[in-house]
Amino acid sequence: MPELRKDPITQEWVIVATERARRPSDFTHLTIAEPDKPEYSPTCPFCPGKELMTPPEILAFRQGREANTADWWVRVVPNKFPALAIEGDLHKRGAGMYDMMNGVGAHEVIIETPKHHLDPSVMTVEQLAEVLWAYRERYLDLRKDPRFKYILIFRNHGKVAGASLEHPHSQLIATPMIPIDVLNELQGAETYHKFHDRCIWCDMVQQELDQGIRVVNDTEHFVAFEPFASKYPFETWLLPKQHQASFPMMTRERVVDFAGLLRDTLFRISRCLNSPPYNFALHTAPCGNEDSEVFHWHMVIMPRLTIAAGFEMGTGIYINVTSPEDAAKYLRETTVKAEESLAEQVNSDEPVESVEQIADSRPEEQPAKVEVKL
Repeated sequence: MPELRKDPITQEWVIVATERARRPSDFTHLTIAEPDKPEYSPTCPFCPGKELMTPPEILAFRQGREANTADWWVRVVPNKFPALAIEGDLHKRGAGMYDMMNGVGAHEVIIETPKHHLDPSVMTVEQLAEVLWAYRERYLDLRKDPRFKYILIFRNHGKVAGASLEHPHSQLIATPMIPIDVLNELQGAETYHKFHDRCIWCDMVQQELDQGIRVVNDTEHFVAFEPFASKYPFETWLLPKQHQASFPMMTRERVVDFAGLLRDTLFRISRCLNSPPYNFALHTAPCGNEDSEVFHWHMVIMPRLTIAAGFEMGTGIYINVTSPEDAAKYLRETTVKAEESLAEQVNSDEPVESVEQIADSRPEEQPAKVEVKL
């Protein structure tokens, strides 16, 4: 029998169509084969040496101190075609019964590596931790702007998932309102906290760790699992084990720990599902609510394995053809270690550093961070 499952946070229902259950191999025909990418592309505006093809950088981690030069390892620039404009006032107004305001916000691109062919599943933990640290830096800067109510950091991987450029990058958009999906999570979390005096995500993390059947992997501080009411096949959540409302409040050591779990999870998804397109989104507390007792930050990874059709679009009820329990089992049983794959895929003679080595060696001697204010 199919199952109807209710998300305990948003109260949304999903259908887990167990009689149509699909194995990882059943999804491979839905992915679009893409040619192997070179380490450097002479036409790519995100590759080193092409810094003048992008707007001037806002933030860069680099060896030298001169902005917009080629010695960086993470670089943040304004989106050349922004969804929202950084300049101007909101000018909220009505048009009869309708509400509107100016499209004010921030839209930035985080260029994750100088290497055109890498993605987070095969980066070193150290490099991915630097990307996550850039997320943190940009959030802490943008939250100072009173016009911005919410900051979403997300990644589109593959053309099917909406990536228009293949060089590894993620994006940040700051909005002057709290998006409805975040409001729904907030309202559900507040209702739960009112009756239980506990964070709903904290209880969820503890139950998933106790049961284990939907857990993919965990570290000292974080856990990755398939949510009970997954909308999408192989949808995966990553959360801190201890309560924390806002991602940017993390220490450097915990960012490295999270980078290790994120890379491991993305590697498992890539290997298990034949490098599918995916999106991930970082859900964090709204600006000004970083100490919230009810919100718990989390990253949602959504492989693009099925297409939403008329039923989903007409009802908002998603049909998931792979149960979360099966998906977690498949991902857990993906046994090839990310560390072994890295040495093969990036053709490196250097051993991959462990999370512990990187945490211990986080440098006082780290080369300069260059930040340029627009």
